[in-house]
Amino acid sequence: MKLSEIADNVGSRKKRMRIGRGIGSGKGKTGGRGGKGQTARSGVRIKGFEGGQMPLHRRLPKRGFNNIFALEFAEVNLDRLQEAVDSKAIDAGKVVDAAALVEAGVLRRAKDGVRLLGRGELTAKLNIEVHGATKSAIAAVEKAGGSVKILAPKAEEGEAA
Repeated sequence: MKLSEIADNVGSRKKRMRIGRGIGSGKGKTGGRGGKGQTARSGVRIKGFEGGQMPLHRRLPKRGFNNIFALEFAEVNLDRLQEAVDSKAIDAGKVVDAAALVEAGVLRRAKDGVRLLGRGELTAKLNIEVHGATKSAIAAVEKAGGSVKILAPKAEEGEAA
C-alpha cells in the first residue's frame, strides 16, 4: 500500500445538501422552508408563540424582585484557608483580610466583602478580618487559637459615611 492509495471507505463521508440550487436537486425553489410567510424568511422566529394559545411565560405568575441594595459577599471556607496556609500563600502571623485572600489566590475578587464559612478544619492560628462569618466558623477559628473580627459592610460610593 502506498500513501497515494489511501482513501476513505465508500459512503463514510456524505456531502452536505446544497439547498436552493434548482428544482432538480430536490431542495430547490423554497429550499425546504415550505411556502411563503414569516417562517420562510431568514432570521425570523416568533419566540414563545404558541399558535394563539396564551404562552407559558404569560400563564405563569410573576414572583419576587431583585434587591438593588443587596450585598454580595465572596465566601471562603476554613479548609480553603488551611490549604493556603499549608502552601505558604497566607502568612499565619499577619492579619488575614480580603486583600490578603485575593493576593494569595484564595479569592478572585472580594466583591462587597468576605464571608467566612465553617466547612473543614482549621489548625493554624489566624487573625481574620471579614465582613461576615458563621458561628461554626468563628468557633473553629477561636478553637485553633485565632480571632475573627467582623467588619462593617462596604459603604456605597453615593452614600455619606
